[in-house]
Amino acid sequence: MTQYDMSQHNANTRSYALPDPDTQAEFYEDVTFKRLLAWLIDTAVIFVLCVLVLPFTAFTGLLFFGALLFVFGFAYRVVTIATGSATWGMRLMSIELHQSDGARFGLGAAFLHTLGFTISVAFPILQIISIVLMITTARKQGLTDHVMGSVLINRAARY
Repeated sequence: MTQYDMSQHNANTRSYALPDPDTQAEFYEDVTFKRLLAWLIDTAVIFVLCVLVLPFTAFTGLLFFGALLFVFGFAYRVVTIATGSATWGMRLMSIELHQSDGARFGLGAAFLHTLGFTISVAFPILQIISIVLMITTARKQGLTDHVMGSVLINRAARY
């Protein structure tokens, strides 16, 4: 199997499209910490966007502010990941998402990744598993990343 012939790829073979964490560690260096900072930035952006929308709801949005945060957060993540393979926070931290074949994220992958992230956040045990995986695995993948085969890599080291 070559880098360009992924037709023979199965679950037991190693992907040659993604950087190898053993020989190209710079792609995964500090990704876990950068993910945390990106999440904090994205959370602040989503909160500010929701606060800015409140006057347009005649402040009734205060009654369902949690739902407003959820909807804006989901839409924000899908749109920003679909258009740049990274949220604004990820872009500031110079990391971006890649699919298992090395391709950048499109709309479908962005939606699925956001859905997986949202489910992980909704169930604390899944979020704990995800964090442990990010800390302990070679590619610093969270639970959703493992399911999708996606990775976050440093943009500066991009291939």
